[in-house]
Amino acid sequence: MNPFKAFEIRATEKGLGLGSMTTMRPDQLDPGEVSLRVHYSSINYKDALAATGKGKIIRRFPCVGGIDMAGVVTESSDARFAPGDEVIATSFDLGVARHGGYAERARVPAQWVLRLPAGMSLLQAMALGTAGFTAALGIVRMEANGLAAENGPVLVTGATGGVGGLAVDMLATKGYHVVALTGKADQAAYLKSLGAAEIKLLDSIDLAKTRPLEESLWAGAIDNVGGQILHWVLATMKQAGTVASIGNAASFKIDTTVFPFILRGVSLLGVDSGYMGFPTRQLVWDRLASDLAPRHLDSMTRVIEFDALPGAFDDFIQGRVKGRTVVRIAG
Repeated sequence: MNPFKAFEIRATEKGLGLGSMTTMRPDQLDPGEVSLRVHYSSINYKDALAATGKGKIIRRFPCVGGIDMAGVVTESSDARFAPGDEVIATSFDLGVARHGGYAERARVPAQWVLRLPAGMSLLQAMALGTAGFTAALGIVRMEANGLAAENGPVLVTGATGGVGGLAVDMLATKGYHVVALTGKADQAAYLKSLGAAEIKLLDSIDLAKTRPLEESLWAGAIDNVGGQILHWVLATMKQAGTVASIGNAASFKIDTTVFPFILRGVSLLGVDSGYMGFPTRQLVWDRLASDLAPRHLDSMTRVIEFDALPGAFDDFIQGRVKGRTVVRIAG
């Protein structure tokens, strides 16, 4: 196998990471049962933090970035996969403690690999990526906890982000009345185009004055933000409402009370998309190719070439990105 192009993150003097394009040899790849030619990856906020050193994400240096990858198997010592199979690998330790998807070649443990669902392309898989899997897993968990369209409105916080936009689209596709919460008034039309029935602006809420219980508004909520917003979300849930906690864009801390839980029977569900195993992982991806397939995936996705990757991260750090960004690696 010839040398190949990769985006490698190395440690700085402060112990953080800083990435750049480089060339790697096959013998520099990590051990694993499945080797593949990577066709596409994607950019998540976590990837941007890792590549720019804005967050302590990388646990091993050097490390090829990219927590998502989709491609074609070239070699496999695991009987479940054969050369030519189209596969996906996302999350676990990829792009954090093992070489990830920002390379033309990859070698990964077989237990992290799943087959590409029927009817889904490699490009679509990465337009979804960890963000799509996270949103879908949240919905699957909420519905298992009793959420249904007839129960009432569902709120999505951080709605213009990758996870948020996909959640809005998936929920609307399934017939839910979706309310998108955002601090970006100029993105209202975009959120409506994804299926949001209502737009609620963040500046319409005085978070500092949130009481332990507020008016009951939501049957369900997907929260990408955490902090004071999650406190407000919990305080405004309907009886037996269910909340999926997915992200911490504002804060990883939450200062709330037990009242929503003991007086309204609210459920707060944690969504761990990083290490969710099988068969759940495959089942959620299969649903992403069927009833949870976003109707507007193409319109919320932009594709950039591999060489443009280093210049794309700052927009994520500065909060200037909406929707999903796919990186065409090879193929």
